[in-house]
Amino acid sequence: MDLCEQSPSYVRAIAPYQPGKPISELAREMGLKEKSIIKLASNENPLGVSPKAKAAIKKQLAELGRYPDGNAFDLKAALAKRYKVPEECVVVGNGSNDLLEMAAGVFLGPGRSAVYSQHCFAVYPLATQARGARSIVVPTKNWGHDLPAMREAIAADTRVVFIANPNNPTGTFVSGAALEEFLASVPREVAVVVDEAYTEYLPREARYDSVGWLAKYPNVILTRTFSKVYGLAGLRVGFGLMQPEVADLMNRVRQPFNVNSLALAAATAALSDSKFVAKSVKLNQAGMAALERAFKRLGLEHIPSYANFITFRVSRAAAVYEKLLRQGVIVRPIAGYGMPEHLRVTIGTPKENARFLKALEAALDD
Repeated sequence: MDLCEQSPSYVRAIAPYQPGKPISELAREMGLKEKSIIKLASNENPLGVSPKAKAAIKKQLAELGRYPDGNAFDLKAALAKRYKVPEECVVVGNGSNDLLEMAAGVFLGPGRSAVYSQHCFAVYPLATQARGARSIVVPTKNWGHDLPAMREAIAADTRVVFIANPNNPTGTFVSGAALEEFLASVPREVAVVVDEAYTEYLPREARYDSVGWLAKYPNVILTRTFSKVYGLAGLRVGFGLMQPEVADLMNRVRQPFNVNSLALAAATAALSDSKFVAKSVKLNQAGMAALERAFKRLGLEHIPSYANFITFRVSRAAAVYEKLLRQGVIVRPIAGYGMPEHLRVTIGTPKENARFLKALEAALDD
């Protein structure tokens, strides 16, 4: 019998995660120079790495011959101070998706289920299926989470609910009041993972105190990342905030040394770089407004976004995507998210946004 057939059927049935196309790959495929290509596919910070993080990385280079701090002492201490929680409430990960995997590893397995929304982040179904658990997918309402329907969908075997706020790839947002009302209704034996990878981009009037929920709802797990507004996508570092008892379980399934030394140093420094964060948010707001105006001018429907990307509908989306690639512009097709008529574009610098819009107009006229 074939070795691979010994793998559980639910593992063999997984469709691997498809990341955004790298610049180097497009350069090879199209015969383009890498410097001529702009990538607006993976929701990265167009400003790059914060100055404080760069300095911390350089300082840490001399210590790469040694293993990183497996307990992430400095980063956990900085996070605990920032969010005013005990250090025992903090778990670090190799990107926030690592925390999502840990939550699935702790609470899911055969005979259990997870609830999440249609058009959700791809890791939720992947993490669920990899544990042999059942997926309960709830249709969206206006492209966003239908929380009442998600509450109704929770079954006797449900152990995890995944909610991204803002959501990826739609950019939709659930108010703090609506989300807390949902939390109050969920059975305490069901973990609610609130994925806040884009929370720093929320306008001030939309922000809410999710950290304060930890004391009231012991089944809440918050996950955040340094990959977006902090500009550390290449180093892969995220964190989760939760009750100490839950953190203890997460640490039992966490890989040893799951966050490398450069990532730990850079994240600790980036956390204090408020000027860089403010500059990134301001750039994003201006870019978002510019793209919204352009979509309106072009007669293209878009989904209002609270993140650092915007999703828009275009006829023959796959063909438009290919035409953009030939012009050296990488955006994200999201047919794999059940949205074959949409493309997602990251907010870039003013120059990148203008380049994208010029290429898009050419693709639409072609």
